[in-house]
Amino acid sequence: MRIAVFGDVVGRSGRNALTQRLPGLKRKYALDFIVVNAENAAGGFGVTPRICEELLEAGADVLTTGNHAYDQRDDIAIFDAEPRLLRPANFPAANPGRGSGMFQDAAGRNVLVVHALGQRGMFPVDDPCAAVDRELEGVKLGREADAIIVDFHAEATSEKYSMGHYLDGRVSLIVGTHTHVPTADDQILSHGAGFIADLGMTGDYDSVIGMEKSEPLHRFVSKMPGGRFSPAAGEATVCGVVVETDPASGLAGAISPLRVGGRLRPAAPAF
Repeated sequence: MRIAVFGDVVGRSGRNALTQRLPGLKRKYALDFIVVNAENAAGGFGVTPRICEELLEAGADVLTTGNHAYDQRDDIAIFDAEPRLLRPANFPAANPGRGSGMFQDAAGRNVLVVHALGQRGMFPVDDPCAAVDRELEGVKLGREADAIIVDFHAEATSEKYSMGHYLDGRVSLIVGTHTHVPTADDQILSHGAGFIADLGMTGDYDSVIGMEKSEPLHRFVSKMPGGRFSPAAGEATVCGVVVETDPASGLAGAISPLRVGGRLRPAAPAF
């Protein structure tokens, strides 16, 4: 199975780049299942029903979020209404939405997607390891699930690596999201799980992690807010990874970055 996961979509530029390119990427690389992190898709903060529909219609099978999941306060009901939209599993249990879901690709293969939030440098949440264990309970890779994907939305690289090694051998792929800069450490861990510390954002890299430069620079220099953050509007780079899983075990057989458009150097899977 070929699975692609795309990093944090930031604003209109990121949405347009992904929705325009995703159908062609799906055909070109014969992608069976696609996950998109959409937590910055609505003006840089959260997601709306219309944006969910737009990304799903373009070819995404599942949308994940992160610490900005509920920023669009008038649209929080979408987390209960749309099962393909996930919030972190280690949010309080009573919160709208769910932290994982079992989905099927076009061939009827079962794909479990699990989403969790890191603790380092984030607002307080429950233990992400315990939360992921809970979502994996009763689901064995290669038996109940043909593939298992974990989006770990975290600030600290050390915490992302710890989660990767904690889950190695039990899941197909662990991807880090949140820091908006693609890392060069895509690899298959020692027990067969694919891993990357951060997918990078799908957004305009002539920016400060997706935001138009003037306000972040003003705050760094003056230590004072000058206005609202707004997403940069230039051409976006679509950033993600593609993993190919073993049909028997569900573990990763190959992993490669995928970067298209914008300012960053292109990257594409050779398998």
